[in-house]
Amino acid sequence: METIQVLPSTYNDISEVKTNMNNFNGTFNLNKSGFDPNMPGHSSEHNMVFRQEPRTAKMELAGIGLPQNIRLEMGQMLDDHQCALTIALHQYNKHHWLTEGAESFFSIHHMLEEHIQETQKHIDMVGERVARLGVVPTAHPVTQHQLSYIKHEVEGRYTMRDFLRNDLENELKMQEMMRKTITRAHEIHDYGTAEVLQEVLLKREDFGYHIYSLLEDDTLVRGMNHLLDQQDDIIQRNSINSQNRFQ
Repeated sequence: METIQVLPSTYNDISEVKTNMNNFNGTFNLNKSGFDPNMPGHSSEHNMVFRQEPRTAKMELAGIGLPQNIRLEMGQMLDDHQCALTIALHQYNKHHWLTEGAESFFSIHHMLEEHIQETQKHIDMVGERVARLGVVPTAHPVTQHQLSYIKHEVEGRYTMRDFLRNDLENELKMQEMMRKTITRAHEIHDYGTAEVLQEVLLKREDFGYHIYSLLEDDTLVRGMNHLLDQQDDIIQRNSINSQNRFQ
C-alpha cells in the first residue's frame, strides 16, 4: 500500500515572529522634544509665523486639566504611536498594491484594504489626542520613520507570506507599546488617553489575529503539499481515470 509522505514545512513564520518579538526592546522617544537640527523638517528658511516647537507641550492647560509634564509625556508617547501607525499604513499600502496568488488576490486584498482604512482612522484618533494635550505631533514623513518604534520593510517584491509576517510583527509591536502607554496613563490618571488607546488596541489585536490566522500551517494551497512526495506528485501526472483514488 502506498504511503503519503508529508513534506516538512518550508516556512516557519510564526516561530520567526516569536523570535523577533523576543528581541524587540521597544522604547519611547521621551527625550525627543523641541527642534533638533538632525531631524528632517526641523530647520529650514521660511517666512511662517512660529508658534510652538515640535513635540513640546503648551504651558497652559490646553482645555485638559493635567499638568504640563504629564501632558508632554503622554503626548510624546502618543506621537510615537502616531508615527508607528503611519509606517504600518505605508507598509499595508505596499502589500495591498502587490497582492497576488490564488488565496491572496481577492481575500487578502480586501482584508488589507480594511486594515488600511482603519489604520487611517487610528492615526487621526491618536494625532488628535496629541494635539488636545497641547503637544505638536510629528508630520514630516522622514522624521516619522526615525521616531517610529517599528520600521518599514526594505523595498522590493517578496512573497505574500513574507509580507504578512512583517505586518504581523508590526501589529504585535504596536500592541506591546500601546499596552505600556495605557498602563502609564492609568498610573498618572490620564484616562482620556487610556480610553483612546484602548479602542485602538482592541482593533489592532483584531488585525493581528487576522494575519496570524492566515499564517497558520493549514491553507488550501499549502495543503496540496500533503499530496506530494519528494520527487513528484503521487498520481505521477498520469491521465485522470476512474481508478485514481486521489481524484
